Amino acid sequence: MEKVPNRYDEGQVLLVNKPLRWTSFDAVRKLRHLVRTKKVGHAGTLDPLATGLLIVCTGKFTKKINEYMAQEKEYTGTITLGAVTPTYDLESEPEDFKPFDHLTPEQLREATKPFTGTIQQLPPAHSAIKKDGKRLYELARAGKEVVLEPRTVTISEFELTRIALPEVDFRVVCSTGTYIRSLANDFGAALGTGGYLSALCRTRIGAFLNSEAKTMEEWEAEIREALGAPSREQSNKEQGTRNYKQGTRNFDVRPGSDEPKDAP
Repeated sequence: MEKVPNRYDEGQVLLVNKPLRWTSFDAVRKLRHLVRTKKVGHAGTLDPLATGLLIVCTGKFTKKINEYMAQEKEYTGTITLGAVTPTYDLESEPEDFKPFDHLTPEQLREATKPFTGTIQQLPPAHSAIKKDGKRLYELARAGKEVVLEPRTVTISEFELTRIALPEVDFRVVCSTGTYIRSLANDFGAALGTGGYLSALCRTRIGAFLNSEAKTMEEWEAEIREALGAPSREQSNKEQGTRNYKQGTRNFDVRPGSDEPKDAP
């Protein structure tokens, strides 16, 4: 049988709609196994509790990762007001509860204005940024005090799309390096109520749209077909047959008897 050329070695850009609770590396590891090439990487991490667009590059196209990472990003999500969390999202439990009923839509929309334009933003203490060779989240989990340094980011759009207190839905267009978790925390602090990120979806990176992305299941089916590999259903069936045949080797039935005996 003629071997099917592996187009993923030459280079492909895979637009993935990352599932909830998957890490970005989970997606890369799964795709690396499917495409059968070592060169696989993503163009910008999404937290496990975030969904949406993850650009994955294979083969020679991994050289484009930095180019894609630098492009403008768009997110939609939900900020829950009236409490904070240590991680600025639901990776940790809400605490320090405060009233929020007094807030009006006008106050909420006015509070977005200081966060648009080029601003200084402190990253979360629980983040993958390195300090003295260690990830900030490793230091935070060890109970060590972390001195954070602000970073310059650009938020070109920050609009509220739904207000149903304590929840506020938003859409943000921003530069690379922007932490939406920090934006949620800072927005809540500016209102005096506290706030944390309770949902997040990355909808765009540059010209790439999440609406054009495929699920992991869709990518698996497409890659298997492209490489001439059996589908997952076929693989499971073949594995079951192999397991059955292996099991029958362990038994021998004596003539005239229904009783099996262990094979030598």
